[in-house]
Amino acid sequence: MRTSDEQKKPISKSVKSTKQADKVGQREHEIAQQLFHSKYEDLGERERKVARHLATKTPIARNTSQEFAGQLTFGQRLADRVAAFGGSWTFISLFGAVLLFWIALNWFLLLRLNSTFDPYPYILLNLVLSMLAAIQAPVILMSQNRQANRDRLDAEHDYEVNLKAELEIMALHEKVDGLREKQWGELIAIQQDQLRLLGQLIDGVQNRQ
Repeated sequence: MRTSDEQKKPISKSVKSTKQADKVGQREHEIAQQLFHSKYEDLGERERKVARHLATKTPIARNTSQEFAGQLTFGQRLADRVAAFGGSWTFISLFGAVLLFWIALNWFLLLRLNSTFDPYPYILLNLVLSMLAAIQAPVILMSQNRQANRDRLDAEHDYEVNLKAELEIMALHEKVDGLREKQWGELIAIQQDQLRLLGQLIDGVQNRQ
């Protein structure tokens, strides 16, 4: 007996899930017709996603920053930190201090020893700066590309949230308009009943006279 009961439980659960999926699918098609004024098959990926969330009555908002950060590799995180440091006043201050120290050291050695490891116009310094720029430029470009991808992800998410909110407002307006029309119909029916009763009272009074 227990074995048969245990076999029936997953079957009943699968039947319920199938019925629920069918209801959700039917609701998605109704939303596409009512709100998008189009067939569900003709909708784009974002519109289908919004219709699915509307059908299941689930929130569509999510933390895109946390989602994007969870997809980054160690190298990508390192590149972002390098780009962030390269665009800070700390880097500019340290870089300026190193340049001044380099120039001052060469002048000091030139005055004291009459020789220096990098005489004017500082060819070795130019080589170091060129190598630094060659390394730093692609790192900054990689960081900018990821920032562009993050902006695109945020824009797509904002579009989904705004579209869902707009469609829910439209559906709410339709419900309010339907209730208003129903109330107006009930008020008109009540007024007609009152007029009919008033007419009957007037006829009764006239007949007594």
